[in-house]
Amino acid sequence: MSALFQNYNRRPVHLVEGKGTYVWDDQQKRYLDFTSGIAVLTLGHCPEELVQAMKAQSEKLWHTSNLYTSHAQEKLAHDLVKDTHLAHAFFCNSGTEANEAAIKLVRKHTKKHKMITFEQSFHGRTFAAMSATGQAKVHSDFGPILDTFEYVPFNDVAALEAAVDDETAAIMLEVVQGEGGVHVVTPEFAEAIQHICDEKGILLVVDEVQTGIARSGTRYAFEQTALKPHIVTLAKGLGGGFPIGAMLGTAELFDTFNVGTHGSTFGGNPMAMAIAQTIVDVTFNDSFLEKVKASSNYFKEQLAIHLPEVEVRGMGLLLGIELTQPIPEVVAACEEKGLLVVGAGANTLRLLPPLNVSQQEIDEAVQILKQVMLVNV
Repeated sequence: MSALFQNYNRRPVHLVEGKGTYVWDDQQKRYLDFTSGIAVLTLGHCPEELVQAMKAQSEKLWHTSNLYTSHAQEKLAHDLVKDTHLAHAFFCNSGTEANEAAIKLVRKHTKKHKMITFEQSFHGRTFAAMSATGQAKVHSDFGPILDTFEYVPFNDVAALEAAVDDETAAIMLEVVQGEGGVHVVTPEFAEAIQHICDEKGILLVVDEVQTGIARSGTRYAFEQTALKPHIVTLAKGLGGGFPIGAMLGTAELFDTFNVGTHGSTFGGNPMAMAIAQTIVDVTFNDSFLEKVKASSNYFKEQLAIHLPEVEVRGMGLLLGIELTQPIPEVVAACEEKGLLVVGAGANTLRLLPPLNVSQQEIDEAVQILKQVMLVNV
């Protein structure tokens, strides 16, 4: 019997080495990795920039907690909010932690408790983040969750308008529902959300844990919409494989998150800051973002050519293919042919290559998908 709790449905593959978009298992079989650790490996496996940043920082300082001034935190915070309407950052260790911080900030600032989130959303697995998640399977067997969240159908303007009242503190959403099936917010729904928040003085929280840090083809996915959030949460791609989370907020929230309000022992540690700063330096420039957009367009074009019968959704290099076959069967078939992919929702195959994926690697992935789909679609 394993010494591990069996809370993961693990694939029977033991990965031991990775470089760029490829990984190898303990039998030396090579795989093209289009999971990126679930949208984490922004620059792929063991990119030289991050290896050097980690080596250099590891010889200087690993941890001090937040007892002391951190110029590295100040620099990264500045770069994350630069040229946006946001003004401040708080650093933690994961997306769930970032969302917990956001929920606390909403409650403290508004003195209200009701938050509207959306069906098929995913915001994490701690109690407040789990309660914010609009999926019953995530809540199952844990007893009463927080009852201050109301779930509304995604992209349904009428349902949202009916749910909002004087007790609503905030609306919280993902621009692309990654775990929920790669569903993208419509322009009309984004405009309606922003109008409601502006008109009624409601805070807007955008969960960019999966879509942020250039995954969508812009720094943040909300930049491609009418949304102007008061709070943005980040994680995954910000660390490129090293644990980090962040919550960004507008200037009006500064005084609310005062001394003693919230904290994190490991949040913003020197190692995380060095790695995340390197990620931001590489990805937050027009040239890199244009390459992500070009790769996304190329990927979608190739899927349309070779798999014209399937629906493709998403933004940037967060794409989903709607299938009729059970997702586990397709994941296993792709794995057998040397391509790692991951499911999303009930019937969506999620494609999450590193953001520096090459056209040749996209071609290789499409050919494997084509072979698998001929049998499984």
